[in-house]
Amino acid sequence: MAKKKTTKKKTTRKTNRVVDKKRDEKTKKKIEALAESVATKALKQKEPNFEIPTRSISNMKYNKKKRILEMGSNTQTRSLFNLGQARKFMQSLLLAKGCRDLIDAEKTLSLRGMYYMSLHTIPGTKEKTFNDQGESDGILEDLEVSLDGLREELHVFAKKRGTMVGNISIVDNGDEIDCRRMGTGGYAIPSICEPNVIQFKDCDADFILHVEKDTVWSRFNEDRFWEKHNCILTEGSGQPPRGVRRMLHRMHKELKLPVYCLLDCDPWGHYIYSVIKQGSINLAFESERMAIPDAQFLGIRANDYERCELSDDVKIDLNDRDITRAKQIAAYPWFEGKRDWQREIKTMLGNGFKMEVESLITKDISYVTEEYVPSRLKEGDFLD
Repeated sequence: MAKKKTTKKKTTRKTNRVVDKKRDEKTKKKIEALAESVATKALKQKEPNFEIPTRSISNMKYNKKKRILEMGSNTQTRSLFNLGQARKFMQSLLLAKGCRDLIDAEKTLSLRGMYYMSLHTIPGTKEKTFNDQGESDGILEDLEVSLDGLREELHVFAKKRGTMVGNISIVDNGDEIDCRRMGTGGYAIPSICEPNVIQFKDCDADFILHVEKDTVWSRFNEDRFWEKHNCILTEGSGQPPRGVRRMLHRMHKELKLPVYCLLDCDPWGHYIYSVIKQGSINLAFESERMAIPDAQFLGIRANDYERCELSDDVKIDLNDRDITRAKQIAAYPWFEGKRDWQREIKTMLGNGFKMEVESLITKDISYVTEEYVPSRLKEGDFLD
């Protein structure tokens, strides 16, 4: 008796990612236009090349009206026949193809994954396409500015770094998340925070308090500061990554929430505030969607050593690098004309030492959450 023939049902794997087909099609056309321009020049026996906006301080300007950093109009040509540029030319097209493939597959990939997807040895040589991930990351940023397409639009994301908790509910990729019920760990802010992925559903908060490090964030979360003071509490593990900055920007703009920053009293804390407020020099092309010109600096401040009667144990001597960096920040156009900031930096340099937010723990474990920040908020004592 012949065996009954069975047929397996063909299954199609679906991604859980929320797809913005209109945006994806637009980005894909940009990538294909880049490839076509290179191919057209080659077929006409002309040198294949393309233009990339220059990402440097020399091509950055401060827009006083908008109060943000913007990229200038300077560009550089990336050519195949230029020995100094041929490698980057190849890498750019290789990653552009990889991004086009991700869009077609309706999937995303991490920066690390993108590096490995494009990593191979060029046939007939011992030359690898990339020496390390740093090369790949830099080329992806070049592609962003040359295609006028954000990294998220290229379907590439970075490692999650940053946390949030507080009086808000969000929808993340279709899943509703109540940030009031996130336990001790909080909600991990994703790398991609665009409206097609993250939507704000319910918010009762009056403001956002952004702290520099997760150690400080944990103290605020454990003390239920966000519940007592009706706010949203975020942290960016040092200089906040793009996902955190984008989330802060969206909540500020769309929910009309003021943003207060609790950062270290050192040049690096001041720089983090500068990045949140005006945007970063290297990524000036993204300032429109990330910078928060109305963000305010709550502390910690140079006069807090005396004001809070702290002990000498909290002093960390400024080194030559700190001093140089502080003077550079004081000379930034957006700080140069602000008397309060000039006084703040001058006082810190005069003290000869820097302080971390954690130094307030020497007063009491919960001094920062129960006295320091509530007092600053009540008095409206901020640096702008």
